[in-house]
Amino acid sequence: MSDRNRNKLPNNLPQLQNLVKRDPESYKEEFLQQFRHYESNLQIFKLDPSTANKTLADLVMFISQVAHCYTDELEHFPQELIEVLQRHHSVMDAELRMTLCRALILLRNKNLLSPTSLLELFFALFRCKDKLLRQVLYSHIVTDIKNINAKHKNNKVNTTLQNFMYTMLRDSNVIAAKKSLDVIVELYRKNIWNDAKTVNVLSTACFSSVTKIVVAALAFFLGKDEENKDKEDSDSDQEPDQSAIRRMLHASGVNKKTLKSKQKIEKAMSAFKKHKKKRKNTSAVNFSALHLINDPQGFSERLFKQLESSTERFEVKVMMMDLISRLVGVHQLFLFNFYPFLQRYLQPHQREVTKLLTCFAQACHDLVPPEVIESGLKAVVNNFVSERNSHEVMAVGLNTVREVCARCPLAMTDELLQDLAQYKTAKDKSVMMAARSLIQLFRSVNPALLHKRDSADSQCVLLQGKPTEESKEVTVKQYGELKTTDFVPGTEVLDDERDDKDDENKQDADQGEWESDDDDDDDEGEWMDVYHSSDEEGEEENEKDEEKNSEENEPEAEDEQEDLKTKAARISQTRILTDEDFKKIKLREMARQMDPKAGKKRKRGADNTGTTERFVFLLTLSRLGQTSAKVDES
Repeated sequence: MSDRNRNKLPNNLPQLQNLVKRDPESYKEEFLQQFRHYESNLQIFKLDPSTANKTLADLVMFISQVAHCYTDELEHFPQELIEVLQRHHSVMDAELRMTLCRALILLRNKNLLSPTSLLELFFALFRCKDKLLRQVLYSHIVTDIKNINAKHKNNKVNTTLQNFMYTMLRDSNVIAAKKSLDVIVELYRKNIWNDAKTVNVLSTACFSSVTKIVVAALAFFLGKDEENKDKEDSDSDQEPDQSAIRRMLHASGVNKKTLKSKQKIEKAMSAFKKHKKKRKNTSAVNFSALHLINDPQGFSERLFKQLESSTERFEVKVMMMDLISRLVGVHQLFLFNFYPFLQRYLQPHQREVTKLLTCFAQACHDLVPPEVIESGLKAVVNNFVSERNSHEVMAVGLNTVREVCARCPLAMTDELLQDLAQYKTAKDKSVMMAARSLIQLFRSVNPALLHKRDSADSQCVLLQGKPTEESKEVTVKQYGELKTTDFVPGTEVLDDERDDKDDENKQDADQGEWESDDDDDDDEGEWMDVYHSSDEEGEEENEKDEEKNSEENEPEAEDEQEDLKTKAARISQTRILTDEDFKKIKLREMARQMDPKAGKKRKRGADNTGTTERFVFLLTLSRLGQTSAKVDES
């Protein structure tokens, strides 16, 4: 470069910056000249920190851009900027303060500055009344901590910063405390700081004297996990191949297209939807952070004490009730005074009443003494399930009763249940369905409380008149009773390894027969209802024979049950269960909910195959949309 152009460099910092990055050694003298210029401007700034100084800002950015080229000469430069901001950040010009912060971020990105010292400074700068600056600092803090923990958890840095944040949450400056809380919440949601220490630091914010901080902390604990649902349903419900469908068609007798086969499909669809709904209703209240609280009992007691004496807005109180109820339900806590406190809000005219009813149901679990919940349950019935209320209010009341009893069935009495069951014939559909849903619940948990006609009422649920295998095994658990097994439930449906090859050979041998039979079937017809008086007589005779045989075969059934338990224990102890095994167990569990003949005596080696194959086929048809189309055509 000519001497003439060199003389222009002191006034052209962007050009000098470009040249220094290309050849640091050749332009070292020019750089040192600018550095001395920076030092003199810095001394002038310290005499009056509140004055704007554009020259200082330009020199700071220039030096930060080329700092990696002269690390020895700029050893103390980052710390000098930190000290300037620590001392004068509250009075200095906003543009100059932003420039110094951007310069420090640039130095941190070049790894010329330790993360702890810079991040602690940035948290302190949250006190500045500069919204744009706080947004820049917030973004950098989250990104920097994410990069620090990208390859592996940096526990040393994390611990230092978490301890500092704990003090920041109690800072007298509300803005700084709130912004620090936002940073911690964001880091948890990004799965960067998702440990127990972070959660317990956040739990202290629930007891802050500042409403904004309390609301933010409650909103965090009332949130939910961000789950990846990539093909979750499609992976678990894979469609069988066409040959398997043909075999299942033949086995289930669907080709006859009679009223009975149509009802079987409808029943299977109903059981499938019920099972799928149960899977999808993975409790939204089961947020992972709730499990990481060190002392949930003490935390809920402190929060309830704060709730009782709170003068906050009603919306904030509802959030507190919601969090307490979730803690009680998830950890099965004992907080008996909480139920009478909620009970006074359970009125149809109460604001946010549906939310409060949800809180009451969430706080119930099977370890709460039934007499503690019983008064609240009766209050719901008296206030909501009454002819003087609208149908919507009655339906909400019945559904609340059902949710409470699903968690604590012992709170229900036989007289109250039989009174509520009378609404199964209500003219309003919502009330009718709510009552029948309650009846269906007690069929599975305690049929003895129901009236005899309700425990086997075929009008309530399609084809539920006959007891299923699952309903035959219902036993009422007493208060505090636990049922344990020494095997994985359902493994008796699996075949021993020595039987697998025989089954495969048999299926291969039978495949040709199924395919040849399938050619003769007429699959193009529509549904038709076929009635024969002889069929009804035959069915009555068959039912009598089945009852007689069941009485005669009770000892044999007990022996077979013991054999199945022995088989389940052997399989559980000698095999590692695969995903396919668990799929078979799940299908068998669904079949037990719908098949009245599932518990009958069968030939060995074929005890569960037919039911499972029929059910897999019906599930496949439901996925393809063929079943619903057939039913609509009829």
